[in-house]
Order: sequence, then structure tokens, then C-alpha cells
Amino acid sequence: TAPPRTAPGRPAQGRATAARPGPGQGRVPQARQAPVRTRPPRPPRPRRRPRLGNPDLRLRLVLVVVFLVMSVLGGRLVQLQGLDSESVAKQALENRMRTVDLPAHRGDITDVNGRLLAWTVERRHILVDQKLVVNYVGEGDQKHPEGIPGVARALAPVLGMDVATLRKKLTGTSRGAYVKKDVTPEVYRAVHTKVTELRIPGIGAEQASRRVYPAQTVGAQIVGFVSKDGRALAGVERIFDPELKGTNGRWTFERSGDKYGAQIPTGVNEEVEPVDGNGVRLTIDQDIQWQAQQILEAQVKATEAETGYVVVMTKTGQILALASAPGFDASDPGASDAADRQNRALTDVFEPGSTSKVVTLAAALEEGVATPTDEITVEGTLRRSDRTFHDAEAHGTEKLTVAGVLAKSSNIGTIKIGEQVPAETMYDYMRKFGLGAKTGIFGTSRGSATLAESSGILAPPSKWSGSQRYTMMFGQGLAVTALQSADVFATIANDGVRVAPRVVAGTTGADGVYTAAPAAPQTRVVSAQTARDVRLMLENVVGEEGTARRAEIPGYRVAGKTGTSQYADPTCGCYRAGLYTSSFIGMAPADNPEIVVAVVLQKPKNGYFGGTVAAPVFQQVMSYALTKRQVPPTLTKKPDLPLTWK
Repeated sequence: TAPPRTAPGRPAQGRATAARPGPGQGRVPQARQAPVRTRPPRPPRPRRRPRLGNPDLRLRLVLVVVFLVMSVLGGRLVQLQGLDSESVAKQALENRMRTVDLPAHRGDITDVNGRLLAWTVERRHILVDQKLVVNYVGEGDQKHPEGIPGVARALAPVLGMDVATLRKKLTGTSRGAYVKKDVTPEVYRAVHTKVTELRIPGIGAEQASRRVYPAQTVGAQIVGFVSKDGRALAGVERIFDPELKGTNGRWTFERSGDKYGAQIPTGVNEEVEPVDGNGVRLTIDQDIQWQAQQILEAQVKATEAETGYVVVMTKTGQILALASAPGFDASDPGASDAADRQNRALTDVFEPGSTSKVVTLAAALEEGVATPTDEITVEGTLRRSDRTFHDAEAHGTEKLTVAGVLAKSSNIGTIKIGEQVPAETMYDYMRKFGLGAKTGIFGTSRGSATLAESSGILAPPSKWSGSQRYTMMFGQGLAVTALQSADVFATIANDGVRVAPRVVAGTTGADGVYTAAPAAPQTRVVSAQTARDVRLMLENVVGEEGTARRAEIPGYRVAGKTGTSQYADPTCGCYRAGLYTSSFIGMAPADNPEIVVAVVLQKPKNGYFGGTVAAPVFQQVMSYALTKRQVPPTLTKKPDLPLTWK
């Protein structure tokens, strides 16, 4: 019969029936079990098949990407080779180019006889391309390892450097660092030989130069000096720098882009030759300059003076020597004080004292208010304006001629003669003699030239005080330079014609052609007769009754004037007690003058009268200058001029 129906998943209800035992088995009692509910199993889900991409779509995407990339590359290619080809090529060329300066030879400075006072010697600067030198291969041994250590070991002995210092110079990223500057041509050739032998890349050199002053201290304050990097700093070096320095050239060449960076033989190679500077010839005579400095320095030391100046010039304005003490060595200017590097004969101003009486008496003679033999009564004191005037030494009433007033250096006599000339007229004579203005010694109006010289101090009459009208006549109340004072006497020596002083004779071009400097301006100040009369009176100053017996030179007639003035301190606008400016200025031969020498000592301690401390320097310097320039001795005798009257 059919089994009873049951609900799916459920056991049949009703009486349970036991299974029949198999053969040989007994009936086993079984425990009664609770019914278990079960769910029907879910039907299995179908397995998803992987989706395959559309080949056509994928191909299209790849083609689009390729097209875009090719378009960008093609556009860039068109830009580089078509639109920007010239600029790209130019930039590439510039990256391969290197330019090296070719320094011009700085012109020489010589004395009037062509002897060198400043010249330029050849030098080299050793350079390194720090990105190339690391590629040095070396020799594979301990002595010459590769790279920078090997280069340092190889070149240190040649350059005179220690290895550690040289390694630091070679290390870095600079394409043109300096290894050592200012090496001699011999050292450069040794370096070049070593570099070529060992095939060291990145080591080169550039042309350079060094200024040399063979005379060292002689004329240093005139010549000046340049810095180590070639900048002109003082003297003729600075004033004539545009002429001396010339124009630098350049060498431009193309080099390879490999690790050696060598010049490309067939590449760009352009060279612009430098134009050498002009030489400058001075009017200075080196021998006279040396003697003047030696004699001056010895007297400054002997008198314990603070400073001193000597000017030696011809009557037509050529400066033969311009000495100042203390001086300095142009080869080592940094070892001296800045004040000693200045040309004090041009920059320091002082009250001239009695040397200025020459201007007063020349004006009086020229205006016709006095002659050399006119009789002057000189009292012991003289009252003018708000002041009582005295002579240097107390005396009673003296009867002196105009020549005697100059010979005795009488302040009172000078006032009595000079006051006959109106103040405005006297001022005009002072200006024509060159006082109160720069002399223009360098022959140029450049700022550096004007800064190298002082104008002195000369106020117009409208600003004179009551007493200044009279003190100006004997050298107080105005200030001059040593050159200005010498210029006054040169005018008298040149028969009353002032020729502006000059220290530059001319220039020599790079082609060797010499060009003389323009002629200095000339001015007629007094007549030839007045100049001759003044010279005759000045001879009595050096005579037996004058104040400068120690200025006499055997065989020559000498004319000159002493000056002894109180030191005017500009810091307080007052005179310092016990401090003096001592001077002597003269010319020889007096009958036909050729040379003028001015000597000034500031604040001497061992003596202070001009005839005592300055006249001996004049005598020695003038004696040498006359001999050096082969000036023949005087053949005439000095005429006698009466100095007193009864």
C-alpha cells in the first residue's frame, strides 16, 4: 500500500513504526526522538560569466591617446625646428660660448727723461672649472689619484700652495673660480706644462697685470698708486686714469659640451684686440726729486718739524720736483697714514709770512708809488686801525730804503709802502700772482685733479677787517700752498710773466707717438723792469746784511726771501704760541734765473727762523739742481743797492 502522505519537510504523524531488523539481528529498543523541522534547500544561483571588453572601443581609445601624444610631439617639433629654431639654436650656441677678457696694458708713467716711475708687468690669474676638474682620470697610483685630490697633489708644488688649500679652491660648482691670482709668467708656463702633461681638464688662465713702482718713495705723492684690482686711487694714476687704462679686448670661443669642455677647433672663435693705454710723461726729474726728498726728510728729522715741503720748478712753470715729508712707498701704500699719501705741497695751506712781501713791493713798484732806493722811516711801532704793529725784533727808529725794508724784512716798512696802493688794486695783484686760486698744475679740469689741489684762502677787500688790510701786506690774514708761493717767485724770475705751473709734459700713444701737453696759460703780472728791480732787492736778503746768509751758493747770484709766521691753527681759528711756519723761497742765477726752489717746514722745534731752518735746505737742493741741469755759474757781479739812508 502507499505510504501516508506528509507535509514536505515534516515527519509523518501518527504511530511510529520501527524498521525491521536485518537478518540475524535482534530487535533493538530505540529512544524516542523529538521531531526536527527543516527548511527546504535554496536552489543554486547561476555562476556569472566574465564580461569581455569591446575590442573596437578599446582600439579607438588607444588610437586617440596615440594621436594626442603624437600631436603634442609634432607640435613641439614644429615649434623647435620651425618657429623657434633660431632662438633655440642661439640659446644652444650661447651655452657653448665662453668669453674671456683680454686686459689692456696700462700706460707707463715716466719722468721728463723717460725713466720709469710706474709701469705694468705681465701676470696671469689661474682659473678652474669646478664641474670639469672632477673628471680628472689620474694615473692610477697613490701620487696621482683621480679627481680633485689628484689635481691638488699635482699642482700644489707648482703654484706654491699647500694641498688642502688648493683642494678647497678646486671644489665647488663654479665654472670659473680663481685658484690663484697674480702669478708670474714663469709660474703660468709651469702650470700649463703640468696640465698638458697630465691631461687635467678644467684648468685655465686669464691675462692679468700688476702695477710696479720701481722708484718706490720717489715722487710717490705725484705719481699716486692703484689698488690690487687695478683701480686708480691717487695722484697722476687717478687723474689720468682714462688715458692710462686703455680699452680691454675680449676672446669669445665655442667649447664642447662633454666632460672636458675643450675649445671646438671649427667653432666660433672671435677676438677683439685690446687697445693699450697711453703713457704719461711728467716734467719731474727723478734725480732732483730724489735729492729734494732726501734733504727735506733729513731736515724735518733734525728740526723735529711736523711736516715739510719742497717745490723745484723752472721760471716757465715746469715742475722739476714736488716733495713732501713724511712720504710713503707707492708699492705698499697701505703701510702709511692716509695724510702722508697726500701731496702736501698742493693741499696744505698756511700763512706765508714775509715771503708774501714780494707781492706787496712788486705792486708798489709797478704802481709807481715806490722805487728800490726810496727812503722810508721805520719806527719801532706803528698804529693802524685797531692794532699796533711791531717788527720781529724790537728796534728804535730806522732809516731804510725800500730795498732795505725787504732785506731787513720789516713789517712796519712794508705797511708804510703798501698802504699807498689801494686795497682793491692790491687784491688784484694778489690774484694775478695766482693767490686764492688753484694753479691747475695737472693741466685738466677733471674733478680728481681739482680735488688734488687747494685754492688757498684769499678774501676780497669787502670782507677784510680793519687790521687785515695791513696784515695782508706782510703775509697774515691769507693762506697759500707751497706751490702758490713758489709760483709768485717764478713770475718774478720770468720777468713778470706768470706761466701756470705744470707737472705733465705730454702723453705717448700705444703707437709710440709722443704728444706734448697744451701750452700753459700766461699772464703779464708786472713789467720786466719791476721784476728785475724786485730780483735785485731780493739778492740783498741773501747778502751780508740780509736774513738768509745760509742760502748763498758759491759761484751763483741768489735772490730769495725768508718767511717766519706764527702757526695758524684752523681748529680754533687762532695762533698757537711757540709754533711757527718757517720758509725760504729763492731763485738762481739771480741775473738770469733758471730755477726756483721753495722750502717750507711746519712746526719745527729746533729753531724756527726761515733763514735758519729752511734756507740750508734751499741751498743744498738748488745747488744740486743747478749742477744737474748744467746751469753755468754767474758771470756778473751783484749791483749794490743802498739799504739805509742818513
